[in-house]
Amino acid sequence: MRELVFIGLTLLLGMALLATLAHRLRIPTPIFLVIGGLLTSLIPGVPHVSVEPDLIFVVFLPPLLYEAAWFMSWRELWRWRRIVLVLAFGLVILTATAVGYASAAFIPGFTLAIGFLLGGIISPPDAVAATSVLKGVNIPKSTISILEGESLINDAASLIVFQFAMSTIISGNFVWQQVALSFVMVTIMGAGIGLAVAGLFYAIHRWLPIQPRISIMLTFIAPYIMYLTAEEFHYSGVIAVVSGGLFLSKHSSQLLNHTERVQGLSMWATVIFIINGLVFVLIGLELPIVVEGLDGHSLLSSIGYGLAISALVIAVRVAFALFSSAFTDFAGRFITVAVRNVGWRGPVVIGWAGMRGVVSLAAALSIPLTLPTGAPFPQRPLIIFITFVVILVTLVFQGLTLPLIIRWVHPNEVFPRLPEKHQEAAINRQMQEAALLELNQNLATQLGDNDLLVNLKNRLEGGLLLSQLITSDGDGAQLTRYNETVAQLHRIKRRELEKLRHQEEFDEDVIRKVEAQLDLEEEKSDHAIR
Repeated sequence: MRELVFIGLTLLLGMALLATLAHRLRIPTPIFLVIGGLLTSLIPGVPHVSVEPDLIFVVFLPPLLYEAAWFMSWRELWRWRRIVLVLAFGLVILTATAVGYASAAFIPGFTLAIGFLLGGIISPPDAVAATSVLKGVNIPKSTISILEGESLINDAASLIVFQFAMSTIISGNFVWQQVALSFVMVTIMGAGIGLAVAGLFYAIHRWLPIQPRISIMLTFIAPYIMYLTAEEFHYSGVIAVVSGGLFLSKHSSQLLNHTERVQGLSMWATVIFIINGLVFVLIGLELPIVVEGLDGHSLLSSIGYGLAISALVIAVRVAFALFSSAFTDFAGRFITVAVRNVGWRGPVVIGWAGMRGVVSLAAALSIPLTLPTGAPFPQRPLIIFITFVVILVTLVFQGLTLPLIIRWVHPNEVFPRLPEKHQEAAINRQMQEAALLELNQNLATQLGDNDLLVNLKNRLEGGLLLSQLITSDGDGAQLTRYNETVAQLHRIKRRELEKLRHQEEFDEDVIRKVEAQLDLEEEKSDHAIR
């Protein structure tokens, strides 16, 4: 037990150091973690780490999906609903079909069912990898929204294809009508269960007097309840988490107060960082074990199969993205579409952002060792190895070249948008104006004899002036001097707080409470500056 705990802590420490180094070198963190895990596994004496599939499906996957659903914009998801559904379902099925027929044609021992199993495993791109690579890259908001929306649903579609291919291999029967009906039922019922569980948590948050820490804990266990409940009834746990997460996210302003939102955001950011980091490190650490399991297949030929399948899934996605753009232009003549003339620049970026990751790893490792008859599961080691090659190729090759592709094609924003800083300043300005209007109209009689209210009005007017300067691209020197002064005053406050910390008349818990308030104040100022 101590050895297991030590290995786990070592993984966390190594992940933190690798992530820090990746940030310093400006390399996308998932890519660096995978390569770091792979190089670490080659060091003599490093114990082999084997990943349990259930650990990823049950422990890691629900919070990752829930967090993605929570921060997905309902407006953006609805705006791009057609292309998102086409990518999430149509492209997944097309990719699985292409991989199924291609692998059955040129990989010895592969049947069409085994090919579809491999296709279901490697068809969904990983949103975490894509968004991590795209951080700090100038890319249209619409492209990000499409990639995030696709990632919410494509995992469910791919896992359904995977499950049906698995049952076909085990039973030997495959009926298209039954598959299509089951596909629809698994999706619809999974969404229904997710919404039902979300409704239960909505009622608990809304009408029970719970403490902030309990409320935050409920947001953490909600995705697990959604996932496990749907899987217990043999429906899609992925769809359940996505639908439930979207529902609760839409009503989050009614469910959580300011304390719960601030504390919950910090908790979720840390948890998601740890989960993502561990999974990508484990991908690299697991590869030597997979190579050792390649009985009956040479390493060179297996690498060749993996590279060929990688090229196929990349080509299918890029071609599908460009075809979808042309088809949207044609369909726009007959139906209403979000954007008719999409062009080729955005689709090229979407097509190239097809890095595979967590879900593919979990699905491949979940293949059973034997069939119900006791016979070894056909081609299991090669399927897992090809999956690892596809993950590495798409994650490293596409991940490193994606920023270059973006700079080359210069995708344009299809909807005119204000810069994020201007949007934030405009929102703040309208809130300041509403507050000042209330103060001047309904509370004006109280201003004359209340110095605190006068001070409040002055602060609101100061905030309004700052917002107006930002939105109007006002005096840059004035803004710079203001930011420098605010930063200097925060340093003075912290220096004085440290002096007060050593005085006996002030309790440490009170000092920490004031320090937390100062942290929030400084974070708000830093965010405004950025």
